[in-house]
Amino acid sequence: MTRGPQASGKGERLIGVALAACGLLSVATTIGIMGVLLDETVAFFSEVSFRQFFMDSQWTPLFHDKHFGIWPLVCGTVLTSLIALLVAMPCGLLSAIYLSEFATPRARAILKPALEMLAGIPTIVYGYFALLFVTPFLQQFVPGLAGFNALAPGIVMGVMIVPMIASLSEDALQATPNALREAAYGLGAGRASTILRVVLPAARSGITAASLLALARALGETMIVSIAAGQQPRLTMDPRSPVETMTAYIVQISKGDTPQDTLEYRTLFAVGVSLFVITFAVNLLGQRIARKGQV
Repeated sequence: MTRGPQASGKGERLIGVALAACGLLSVATTIGIMGVLLDETVAFFSEVSFRQFFMDSQWTPLFHDKHFGIWPLVCGTVLTSLIALLVAMPCGLLSAIYLSEFATPRARAILKPALEMLAGIPTIVYGYFALLFVTPFLQQFVPGLAGFNALAPGIVMGVMIVPMIASLSEDALQATPNALREAAYGLGAGRASTILRVVLPAARSGITAASLLALARALGETMIVSIAAGQQPRLTMDPRSPVETMTAYIVQISKGDTPQDTLEYRTLFAVGVSLFVITFAVNLLGQRIARKGQV
């Protein structure tokens, strides 16, 4: 017995309504989060001026001599994230090139899941790995490296985001039309020359978008930097020094030692809004680049 077109149409409409509801739920959740953040942030800026927040070079809201300059936290966040990107970009891109252009189907079936397992390791494990193994190892070669520093968690975060760059970059490489490869081979180019001069430029937008999305993931990382980077907000770009990131500060305030409805507690929301704006901008830029490459 076959279903009539009317029943089929009702089923498709129900599916459409369900999908639209899921999309609206995510939008409503984002709006709710922003509403909570902005409510407390407005209360924060009613006591702290924008000049103090953006022009001061110290962040000491929990000290007797209070300063509310956000830049030490921004510097710590950017420093660890850039180190992560410097580690992840070459490793992830080379992995993507191998999987897309050189690996046999059998090798790809084995290596790609193994690579993606790195994304499934709990970040707290990465954090203690950075603190107890990577830092002591680096101290043998890097003079002046403190026990808590930006270098070790940055490197470990880079390892963590390698699967994201590798997977998204491989998709971009795979989407490159084979006609471009065949044209290059027809003109006498070798495999390496074809990859470097034809395939990579054609997939540039996808690779750039993958890097920006991975950067956004690193900017929002919490446990690794909370454990291994230290909790000393400093306006420095020296990777050997202890730093505090925006997420690490949020964790510090969220432990419950700071009374609610106080200025110190509201700094959590001001930092949260700042981090939201930065990661949203990076994600938006990555998506725009990815869409531009699909046109």
